[in-house]
Parts: sequence; C-alpha cells; structure tokens
Amino acid sequence: MNFLRGVMGGQAAGPQPTGAETIQKLCDRVASSTLLEDRRDAVRALKALSKKYRMEVGTQAMDHLVTILQTDRSDSEILGYSLDTLYNIICNDEEEEQDENTQKQTDDLGALFTEKFIQDPERITLLLTLLEEFDFHVRWPAVKLLTALLKSQGTQVQGIILVSPMGVSRLMDLLADSREVIRNDGLLLLQQLTKGNAAIQKIVAFENAFERLLDIITEEGSSDGGIVVEDCLLLLLNLLKNNSSNQNFFKEGSYIQRMKPWFEVGDDNSGWSAQKVTNLHLMLQLVRVMVSPVNSPGATASCQKCMFQCGLLQQLCTILMATGVPADILTETINTVSEVIRGSQINQDYFASVNAPSNPPRPAIVVLLMSMVNERQPFVLRCAVLYCFQCFLYKNQKGQGEIVATLLPSTIDANSISAGQLLCGGLFSADSLSNWCAAVALAHALQDNLTQKEQLLRVQLATSLGKPPVSLLQQCTNILSQGSKVQTRVGLLMLLCTWISNCPIAVTHFLHNQDNVPFLTAQISENLGEDERLVQGLCALLLGICIYYNDNSLENYTKEKLKQLIEKRIGKENFVEKLGFITKHELYSRAALKPQPVFPSPEQMLFDHEFTKLVKDLEGVITKAVHKSSEEEKKEEEVKKTLEQHDNIVTQYKELIREQDAQIQELKEQVASLSSQNEQMQATVTQQLSQIQQHKDQYNILKLKLGHQGDSSQVNGLQTEELSQLREELDELRKQHAVLQTQLAERDALITTLVSRSRRFSSLLLLQELEALRSQVQSQSLEISHLKTERQELLRRAEAEVKNLKLRSVVELEQQLAAATSTAAILQTEKEKLQSEVQESKKEQDDLLMLLADQDQKIHSLKKRLKDLGQMVEDEDDLDTKDQTSDDDDDEDEDEDE
Repeated sequence: MNFLRGVMGGQAAGPQPTGAETIQKLCDRVASSTLLEDRRDAVRALKALSKKYRMEVGTQAMDHLVTILQTDRSDSEILGYSLDTLYNIICNDEEEEQDENTQKQTDDLGALFTEKFIQDPERITLLLTLLEEFDFHVRWPAVKLLTALLKSQGTQVQGIILVSPMGVSRLMDLLADSREVIRNDGLLLLQQLTKGNAAIQKIVAFENAFERLLDIITEEGSSDGGIVVEDCLLLLLNLLKNNSSNQNFFKEGSYIQRMKPWFEVGDDNSGWSAQKVTNLHLMLQLVRVMVSPVNSPGATASCQKCMFQCGLLQQLCTILMATGVPADILTETINTVSEVIRGSQINQDYFASVNAPSNPPRPAIVVLLMSMVNERQPFVLRCAVLYCFQCFLYKNQKGQGEIVATLLPSTIDANSISAGQLLCGGLFSADSLSNWCAAVALAHALQDNLTQKEQLLRVQLATSLGKPPVSLLQQCTNILSQGSKVQTRVGLLMLLCTWISNCPIAVTHFLHNQDNVPFLTAQISENLGEDERLVQGLCALLLGICIYYNDNSLENYTKEKLKQLIEKRIGKENFVEKLGFITKHELYSRAALKPQPVFPSPEQMLFDHEFTKLVKDLEGVITKAVHKSSEEEKKEEEVKKTLEQHDNIVTQYKELIREQDAQIQELKEQVASLSSQNEQMQATVTQQLSQIQQHKDQYNILKLKLGHQGDSSQVNGLQTEELSQLREELDELRKQHAVLQTQLAERDALITTLVSRSRRFSSLLLLQELEALRSQVQSQSLEISHLKTERQELLRRAEAEVKNLKLRSVVELEQQLAAATSTAAILQTEKEKLQSEVQESKKEQDDLLMLLADQDQKIHSLKKRLKDLGQMVEDEDDLDTKDQTSDDDDDEDEDEDE
C-alpha cells in the first residue's frame, strides 16, 4: 500500500520513479498478485494514470486488463476499473481544447490502440458478454468502450459483432434498461453500429427497434423532447436511409401512422427552442426518407398513399400555412411536402385544394409562388418553393392545365392574383433569380404536355399603353435579345427549348418572327468569353430543335434552308462544338444528379434537373440531323415510310394470328367439353350394363327356383315368405325397367345433341375457318409478292428485315393452318367414335327390350302355372291389400293350432 501511496502522489524518500517505470510496476503487480484486493488497487492506479500516460498504459497494460476481464468476472469493481482504463486509452477526448497537431496525435493513438485491441476478435465477444452483467459499474463502461471502438474502427468492429452469436440482440437489450444513462448511451452505441452497414440495419430493425424507438420518442415528449429524442431520430435515419427492406418493414408495420402526432405543433408557435427545431428537422428528414425520389417508384407511391390516408400530409400542410414557424423548419417542411406529393395524383389534388388562412383565402400554391418571386425572401426558401411547384406538376397533366389556364385571356380575373400572373411577373422582373425561377416553373407546366404547349401560344401580354399586345413567346425572345444577365437568358432559353420541343406548331410560331433565327446564328457564331459559352450552347440547342421538329410549313425556314444557314454562317463542326458546351458545364452535372434544386449560391443556379434530361435526349438526334444531307433525309424518310407500311402489315398479321389463336382456343374448349360428355356417356353405359347383368342374375335365380317345383305337393309346400319375396322382386324389376327406359331416353337425347354439335363443328365451323384461312393466306401471299417488287429499291438492311418478317408470318400461318387441320381431324375422329357408340347403344337397347319382353312372358307363364296349380294370383294393384289379408289369416291359423 505504501507503494501505491507513492505512486498516487504521496511523499517518499529517494528519487521518484518515472511514469513508465510506475506503470511497469503496476502491470507486474496486476499480473503476479494473488490477492484480489492487490490487483484491484493496481488496476485503480492504472485508471488514474491512463489519461496522463495514455501511451504507456496502452502499450504495457492492455493485455493485462483484458486478462482481468476474463479471469476476475466475479468482482464487478475490478471489471469496472479495467473497462474505464481501456476506454481512457482508446477514446479520443473531444472535450479538451487541443491544437491541430495534438488532436492528430490523439486520433492516431486511438486508432492504434483500437487496432491492437481488435486484433483478437474474441475481445469484442468478451465485451458483448459483459453487457449481460446488470451491475451498473460493469455495463455502463462496457457500453462506452464499445462505442469508442466503433467510432475509431467502425467497419472492422461491425464485422466482428455481425458474426458474433446474439451480438446485435445483446446490444438491443440496452434500449430496455430502466437506467436512463445506459439506455441513452445504448442509443449512441447503436448509432455507431448501424452506420453504413445494411445487414446490421436489417437485424436491428427486426429486433423490434422501430417499436422501441417510437415508444421512447413518445415518452420523451416527441418534438418537445430533449437530446434523447434527437438520438432516437438519428438512429431511425440510420436504419431507414437507403435501406429499402427496412423502409418496407416500417410501412408494413403501420409506423408511418405513428409519425403524425410529431407534427401537431399547436397554434402557439412562439418560443421554439433550439432542440425542438433540431427534432422537427430530423422528423421531416425521416418523412422524406420514406418518399425520396431515389426510392423505387412502387415503394414511394405506397408511402405517399399511406401518408395521405393517415392525415400526415394534411398535418404538414397545416405547418406550411402556419405563422411563427422558424424559417429553416418552414423550408424543410416545404421540401418534405414536395416529395410527399411528387407524382402522386391524389396528393397533388389535395395540395391544390389547400388554402392559406388569409382574408380572402388564397390557394397555398399562390402564396408559395409569391415567396418564390420575392427577392427579399431567403434563397433556400425560394429554392424550396420552386421544388414544391415542380413536384406539384410532376406527371400531373391536370395541374399543368390549371396553371396554364390562369394565363389564358378567358380565365384571367382582375380582382385576384393567380399563379400565372405571378409567373409572368417573375419572368419579366428586374431580379435575375426571379426570372430564372419563373422560367423553370413555367417550363414544368409544359413538360411532356403537347396540349399545354399549344395553349400557351394563345397568351397575349400588354407591354405598355398604346402598343398592341404581344405573345408570351415573342416577349421571351424580345427580352432574350436585349442582352440581360446570363442567369435570365439561361432561364428563358431553357423555357423556349422545353416549349417548342416536340411541338411543330410552336416551332412554326417561333420561326415566324424574322428576327429570331438571325439572332440565334449571331449568338452562336461569335467568339465570346467563358461565361457566354453556356448561352451559346443553349442557342445552338434551340436552333437545333427548330430543325429537328420543323414541319417545313414556312418556305423561308425549312429544315434544308436552316441547315444551309448553319453551314454558311456557323459551320457544322463549330455548331456541334457549341452544342457540346452544355453537357460539359460543371453545374449541368450537378443538376443532373437529383430533382431537388440545391445550389450553394444564387449565381450558380443555372440548370434544372428535368432540362438536363431533355438535353440528353436531344443532343445526339440534333447532331445527326445537322450532318445529314437532303438526299439522305429523303432516303431515310422513304425507308421510314416503307418500314411503317411493313409494320402495319405485320400488325395486321399479328391481329389475324391473335384472332386465330382465340378461335383455336375456343375449339380446344369445345373438344374438351365433348370429351367430358363422352366420358359421362361411357360411365352411364357401364352403369346400365351392370344393371342389366344384375337383372339377368336375378332372372336366372328366379328361373332356378321355379324350375325345381315339379308337382302340386311341392307347390303347396311353398312358404308364404318365398311368395312375398317373389312379388317384391317382380315389383323391383318393374321399377328398374322404368328407370332404364328413362335413362335410355335421356341418353338418346344426349347422343343426338352430341352428334348434332359434332356435325356442326366439323362440317360448318371448321370448314368455314379453314376456308377463311386459305383465302387469307392467298391474299397475304399476293400482298407479299407485291411488296417484293416495291422494296427492291430499299437498302439491303431493310430488305433483309422485310424478308424475315414475311418468312416468319408465312411460317406462323402455315403452323396455324396445320393446327386447324389437326383439330378438324381430331373432331372427325371423335364424331366417328360417337357414331359407333350410338350404334352399340342402340343394339344394347334392343337386346334389353327383348330380354324384358321375355321376362314379362315368363312372369305371365308363371302366373298361369300358379293358377293351374290352384294358387290364387291377384293383379298387381290388389297385391298389397291381399298381402295384408293373407298375413292376418296366417296369424289366426297359428293361434288355433296353439
């Protein structure tokens, strides 16, 4: 103990040992002491020195400390000291202020000792088993040590835990610990554990993590909760982000519905704490993770539908229109609503019906657009509103029509502000960012919608008093030619390219203005600075669209004349080079990554995500169109027309084959029906044959019985019981005879029906079908031979393709004809089989009738013979009455005998 006092700072005689020497002596004592108390004191001393002499303790004591964890499991105190010491040498203390060099050395030490510790994977397994200890002084340090190891070498430690039996389950048990310190540090541990490892994320999710985390969030007060709620939300983000399996599990477990109460912020939105803002920000991110555009379309649509049904979208729109909401929360809410409604018709329709709580009420879309074109609003908020508007119009032709309709003369209301008026105001305002946002928003109203592109051509604008109105298309080109800011011109060029692409009428309107083409060629041909290259490329794209979608309705600006103009004024190679400037731009690549417009500054807001798709589709076809000569175009058009004709022929063949397939299927069903009926008939015939055999056997038995009665004494000796049995057998035979006759009549009717149907199918339907097939084959052969003479002038490639199509069609027709012929042969065989069975059935019926007639004659002769022998034989109607009387007489005779 004196030694330890000296180590801990007591006064001792002689020179003081160095830190390394002291740590060496302590390690020797840990390794060699037999008393638990001595080892405990030595480990306590190592813990006290571990922060100051981190390198020495880590180098000399780590193995001894691990040995303590393995051997002294019964003493929680020494286990706690050992774990704390290991934590001190592995963890990089972030609280102390250190310069860059010192911090780097600290980080290097943490990584070094972590690698040393995990060289033996059993040490991680040992820590996992220590987590099962309920003692606070063991469990808590073990949690902190594992967290530090994961922070330092996350991937390696994750791999060890993943293969450790019940490793993740032991860590999940920390969330159920009643001690908040351990539960909260367990959350931090699970955050580190689930970073970037999809396999562990799935295991954690299936260990009921969602249920536990949502319960903790609710217990802690949801958005009003503290740092624990933030930790739960961060862990949920780790589990759900980029993990489609967990997202589906979250949705199927009805956990989306439990997110709605998070956003019930109440009417009094004053006094938002920093923690509440952070919590709500993470909650909105969780909603976005479930409906992110990068998810599969089916999963996103399912989550969007669920969010509408449970009222989550409605709750978000309430926050959107509320007052007093912090700007960053409002911005993130707008982005969240954007992705909840993106591509979902029912959600987009609901959003269109949302009104702001103003007097008079205004649509939410109008209120948001007012913020977008207001240059005093924050930049990130304006970007969020633009994204919301884009998502509202994404794959929403109904919404696109409603926006464009607010610009048409017949729908303009002078007493109210509409979305179209705001977009036009932003398009021609003095703020270049408003110009760009309005142009992109209007382009999304025209995206993939030919009808609205044509409708927008009707929009007329009043520029000033006393001057006639000009079209919106013309006004855009006028502003473009005035040499405004680059951002404004880029926005207008993107709008024009989107507007006239795939719309020949809009191209004609654009070319109708005599100044547009000279302006474009002048812009492209000039040698301008670096900033103007993008504008030149967009002008080249616009001119290329005028060539590619030109219907040659304007004599001065046909495809060929425009290409000649490019060759003379610009040069084809120069034109293609300028066109390529667009895709080489750095901001183009950034915009192509994701739909949301995210820009570090307003000056870099140049490209729209949907426009990058348009450029990608058009760049190649425009380059080919510019390089093609008129003869090549004519040949290509001829080939295209011929191929279209052949496609039409092939389509006709396909329709014909489809009809024949349907007819063949119908015939197969009829054959199957006939086969089943035939089987029923065979079963009926078999049953009748067995009944006839039974009748024959009964008749033979009766004949044998009657044949042994030779004289009157034997007849008199017949018992009454035998006579009664004979009468019953006679009655049964008559009943069976009647049933047989009924069955034979039904069978005759069935056979007649089958024969008639078989004859109808075989003689009428099949002959008609075969005749139709032959006529069709003949007509098609004539068409094919006619086509052979026409396509000799085509290219070899087209000729080979048409031949292949013809050969396939003929082979398919021959196969269908062979199948129909085979079906007819099968039906003919069935018909002959049925006819033979009918003949056999008639023969058997005649034999049966003869047997029944013989039976009646035998019965009549038996009755006569009985009468001759003196036995009274009554008619069939009186048999029952006489039988009863005879039974009574027999009873009386027996009484008299007694």
